[in-house]
Amino acid sequence: MIPLDTRRLFRAEFPALADRAAAVRRMVAGHLRDWRLGEVADHVVLATNELFANAVEHGSSGPADTVTITVSLERFGRELRVEVADGSPVIPVVRAPEPTEESGRGLAIVEDLAGDWGTEPPDPGTGGKKVWFTLPLETTS
Repeated sequence: MIPLDTRRLFRAEFPALADRAAAVRRMVAGHLRDWRLGEVADHVVLATNELFANAVEHGSSGPADTVTITVSLERFGRELRVEVADGSPVIPVVRAPEPTEESGRGLAIVEDLAGDWGTEPPDPGTGGKKVWFTLPLETTS
C-alpha cells in the first residue's frame, strides 16, 4: 500500500476504437501495480473496461473521436477514482436487459464493483461528459 500523503494521477487519451480496450486494461493494471494497489486491480480494470466500451459504443461518433481515461487517488489515498470522458453529452442509464440479450450490463457491473459512480460535465472547453466511479481503499498506518 502506498503512503496516505502520496498524490497519484495519470491520464491517457485513446482512439474511440473497441480494439484499444486491451491497451486500456494493460495501462490501468500497470499503473495500479506501480502504485502497489494490485489487490484492487481486477475490479478497477473490469469497471474501467466497461466504461471504455460504453464510451466507444455510445459516446463517440466515429473512429476520429477519443476517450480520455483518468485514474487518481483521492481523499489522502483512501479512495481511487476513475473517470472516462467521451464526446457525447448523453448521460448513461443503468439497464435491466433480458437474460438473452448480449449487452446492456456494463453500468450494472460498474455499480456492483464500485463504491459509487456517476456523471459530471466535461472539463472546460471540451464537449461531452465524464462517467466516473470510486473505490474505497484499505489504509495502513
